[in-house]
Amino acid sequence: MARFWGEAMDWTLHEVTDDHATLRWAKGVVRYLECRRRSGLSTWGSRVYLYVMPYAGDDQAAEVARLRALGATDVDLGQGDVSWTVLADPEGNEFCVLRPG
Repeated sequence: MARFWGEAMDWTLHEVTDDHATLRWAKGVVRYLECRRRSGLSTWGSRVYLYVMPYAGDDQAAEVARLRALGATDVDLGQGDVSWTVLADPEGNEFCVLRPG
C-alpha cells in the first residue's frame, strides 16, 4: 500500500518496517503519511478516507488514469453524476479524486 501511495502522491518512501511504512513529502519533512499494518479485515468501510486533489491546471481524467495504471480500481458507491471519481487503492481503501484546485 505504501508503494501505491508513494507513487500516487509523488512522495518518498522514508521508512519501512514489518509493521509500518512512512512516506514523506519530497519538498520537505513536515508533511508525511504513515501506513500501519492491521490484523484482520475491516468489516465496514475504510478506516481512513483520503481526498486526492490534482494541482491547479492538471487534468482530473489524466490523474484518474494514472492512478488506475498504478493499481487503483473504480468504486461505485451510488454516487451518481458528481464532479469527483471514487477509486480504491490495491488494498481496497476507497478515496476520491477531486477536480484540480
